Amino acid sequence: MAHHIVILGSGTAGTLTANRLRRQYDERECRITVVDQNDDHVYQPGLLFVPFGLTQPHHLIRSRPRQLHAGIGYERARIDRVDLDARTVHFAAGDRLGYDVLVVATGAALQPEETEGLTGPGWGENVFTFYDLPGAVGLQRALEHFTGGRIVVDVADMPIKCPVAPLEFAFLTDWYLQRCGIRDKVELTYVTPLDGAFTKPVAARALGGLLERKGIELVTEFTLGEVDGTGGRLVSYDEREVPFDLAVVVPLHGGAEYVGRSPGLGDALGFVPVDPHTLQHPDRPEVFAIGDAAGLTASKAGSVAHFEGEVLVHNIGRFLAGRPLDATYDGHTNCFIETGFHKALLIDFNYDTEPLPGHFPASVGLPLLKESYANHLGKLAFEWLYWHSLLPGRELPGIGSAMPERGKTHIPA
Repeated sequence: MAHHIVILGSGTAGTLTANRLRRQYDERECRITVVDQNDDHVYQPGLLFVPFGLTQPHHLIRSRPRQLHAGIGYERARIDRVDLDARTVHFAAGDRLGYDVLVVATGAALQPEETEGLTGPGWGENVFTFYDLPGAVGLQRALEHFTGGRIVVDVADMPIKCPVAPLEFAFLTDWYLQRCGIRDKVELTYVTPLDGAFTKPVAARALGGLLERKGIELVTEFTLGEVDGTGGRLVSYDEREVPFDLAVVVPLHGGAEYVGRSPGLGDALGFVPVDPHTLQHPDRPEVFAIGDAAGLTASKAGSVAHFEGEVLVHNIGRFLAGRPLDATYDGHTNCFIETGFHKALLIDFNYDTEPLPGHFPASVGLPLLKESYANHLGKLAFEWLYWHSLLPGRELPGIGSAMPERGKTHIPA
């Protein structure tokens, strides 16, 4: 009898996992069912470009079920809870679905309502986020009408999806304002809960230096406690204030709501704890998590889901065969960072190795931690690779799940 693998979520992680599994197992070996509450798959990296008019919203949306290979079942349903003991997913409409293996891939959810005042007066007027499509569209209109004053880009707290995206937004805002001829009329500030521009020393120095060269003020160790849209103030938990005329806030993130209604599945934030190297739940061996839904120290970035997918599918196969799992995921993360003026940086790192200078994927390749036009082209090319290679579950030539050591220059932190 065929094993039943249920995948909750058909975003990046869920779709590529389903497609990789289908490529590895035929329908006589495994029945695969993917569950999601809506049919719109949004290319989330493209949200960054919407406020600057660099892409159109409708170009970022495709059908979720149409990204799945033939032979994969698709259920459009809202998940109520998971009963781990009964190995059953319960839907809000009352139906249920049993599983032999469960993959949680429902991502991270924005929680703007959890920050006092964020969704109050000013929300959608002088306070925005670009982390969802309506917010990005509204922010485009706000930037078009902005003539001068104080723009603040703020990260409420960690963890968030794509930790480099707020930096990218600050860099692109500087570029956009220069193109509009009003950069000298705008104070631009980047506010973060971290103690630097990024989490690791070498990258933090490089990115902090880039902010300084672009005239973008850096405010660190600022955890957002309140937004005063009427008064134009961001207030931290230690009562520091940052004034603004236009605030671009990355809200708090948490796991999907149903995780909190599923005893034993998630942590306090709604993310699913898994072994950092096998992606298997510590208490439920038939449960795995991937991508933003996983409670890992790896960045919540699209590349992480790609690298995890290779390991996850391999380990699901070993689990079904009754064999020990391979602890081979090393936290590999790879991110392009748009810096404006048709340039971008590239960073490549894992659990143990911070972003370093050099080249990727080897000594000859794209420059790391250095602005270049080639990296900008790589960022743009990723959208095609996303739809035609990453989501379909295909391998990227020369780029495996393990972080390459070749080409990196180790320097003192």
